[in-house]
Amino acid sequence: MVRKDGKPFDPQKFGNTHSDRGRLVKKLAKLPNLTVCLEATGVYHFDLAIALHDAGVALMVVNPKASHNFAKVLMKNSKTDAVDANNLAEYAARMDFVPWTRPSGDKIALRSFDRRTCAPEGIDALTRQKAAAKNHLHALSTTSETPKAVLKDARLAISQLEKRIVRLSAEAMALIGQTPGLTRVFTLLTGIKGIAETSAIALMGELLLLPPGLSHREWVKLAGLDPKAFDSGKSVHKKARVSKAGNRHIRSALYMPALSAKQHDPHVKAYFEHLPANGKLPLQAVCAVMRKLLHAIHGMLKNDKPFDNSRFYVIPAVMIPP
Repeated sequence: MVRKDGKPFDPQKFGNTHSDRGRLVKKLAKLPNLTVCLEATGVYHFDLAIALHDAGVALMVVNPKASHNFAKVLMKNSKTDAVDANNLAEYAARMDFVPWTRPSGDKIALRSFDRRTCAPEGIDALTRQKAAAKNHLHALSTTSETPKAVLKDARLAISQLEKRIVRLSAEAMALIGQTPGLTRVFTLLTGIKGIAETSAIALMGELLLLPPGLSHREWVKLAGLDPKAFDSGKSVHKKARVSKAGNRHIRSALYMPALSAKQHDPHVKAYFEHLPANGKLPLQAVCAVMRKLLHAIHGMLKNDKPFDNSRFYVIPAVMIPP
């Protein structure tokens, strides 16, 4: 949908293929003073965003939740491709322009290893599949009625997943080893107890693609780990929850490191254990650890300094009675 002076042109459709993206970019690049607004739709907007940026087109990419809420404000109840396109054009016309920052090629490649662009089987997805397969094997093993052939097949599935994870991780590590900047980031991340190779690759694939110059609070918001309050008047006061309005891949990459760090790092463990005393449920406490880890990672990468667990949380001194 293209609009000029508030008047829309007839909408046109283009396939999300290399040739159609090329035709679209060529057409848009000829229009003067054009601003393009895209909705971030997983991996499907990414190639078009790269092509538009490289063609010199002014581009902004918006969070789907922001565009969805914007449509609500406009009282648009229908949802079709044409309506959605017009809503995005209206968004671009009314909202402040925030240019999209193009990531470098090595950072894009690194995220591809974790997400495996254009297929849902990157390291992150394979790791979750392996966990599910292990749970399934455990369930099968609890009964003597399960045929040995079924157990053998379940173990084979786990073994195959492990081999694929090892292969993709090795390729990702080879890419990291070629770039001193990526090597340094990997070293900093793995200096945190709980962040091993797979988690570091996942975090690098997501965090290094965030726009530069963001604050730690903006990182938290983009990860969907910011608290969402729900108060209305004097009678409605619900407990705050994490918004989950941001990048689920960042939350996924932080979850296992948070669980591990609270077990093996004394300062993270002390921070986690003090939260239930303040009324936090166990899962809320884990989310709090994830959020604080993200704060720490932001500071580490910004200042190029290793993780200092004493700054993560100061363990209270034990008072010994006389």
